[in-house]
Amino acid sequence: MILLQSHSRFLLQTLLNRLHNLEKGVELDYHWVEFDDVRYHVQVSMKNPHLLLLSLSLPTPPPETDFPGGLPSGAIEAVKAAYAGVVQILDPPRDGFNLTLKLNFSKFPPDEERRQALLVKIASVREIVLGAPLRALLKHLTSKTISSAMDRLVALVHRPNESFFVIPQMEKVTVVFPMRFKDSIDTVLATSFLQEFVQARRTAGLNNAPPCLWSSSPPRELKKAPAEALSANAGFVSFVIFPRHVEGKKLDRTVSSLSTFHAYVSYHVKCSEGFMHTRMRRRVESLIQALDRAKPDVEKSKNLANNRSFKRLSLKEAHANSHS
Repeated sequence: MILLQSHSRFLLQTLLNRLHNLEKGVELDYHWVEFDDVRYHVQVSMKNPHLLLLSLSLPTPPPETDFPGGLPSGAIEAVKAAYAGVVQILDPPRDGFNLTLKLNFSKFPPDEERRQALLVKIASVREIVLGAPLRALLKHLTSKTISSAMDRLVALVHRPNESFFVIPQMEKVTVVFPMRFKDSIDTVLATSFLQEFVQARRTAGLNNAPPCLWSSSPPRELKKAPAEALSANAGFVSFVIFPRHVEGKKLDRTVSSLSTFHAYVSYHVKCSEGFMHTRMRRRVESLIQALDRAKPDVEKSKNLANNRSFKRLSLKEAHANSHS
């Protein structure tokens, strides 16, 4: 299984190219969209080559989520903590975007390793913003403090008009994903994939991984969720996160894995579909080759027939040949 990287590869490459070509003063104006309908806009002017504007547009939140000021709860604080000193938050953001950041390359650390780590963190702005409320809830597990959302159903946005649910408790946090797919083939493949995913968790080598459950109907933790948020044609996946899963550096990995879980499943579903299409095409090609080999060579038969000659025999010669 391939785990998706938390950072945007295109954004990271854009930042690296810009950092290595500061003296050229080339203008940039890039727009692109990545998975889960997250839109990016990068802009650099020739007047200020050391400044870069990065704008982020997030998925449309469903009504059950908490999205104050167009951003998830705690997102501004998370951005300030992650990019202190080198990034300025513009208020208001650019039109059509939820967040606009101003990067000052002159304030980047001179050390190459630290600078690379900072660029990767900036390219992970999607996870930092969308994962801010989830990170805050999981931190209460490590500190063993009582969250204001304790034992309350919390809806977090992760796709356009779609949410997943978090139920924080003192000793654990339960995360439930309603899995939805538009294509009927994707739904069948995803259902099979998720069932195998749950079975794989039970193997001996994954005893320390978070417990994982799949069900075709909403689990009892979602009994207070609105009915329109529970329409899942590929079932529901639940993870139970314990303190050992968020200790130290494990917190970042857990937040990243949960934030990109639906995209992770979608990626493997599309890979499976592409693999099956490739196998079917190869099978059809082999059958066509077998049929081609079985065809009679019509041109050769015609040539043989054309090269044959016939001689009319007289009655005497025919009689002689019959007795010979």
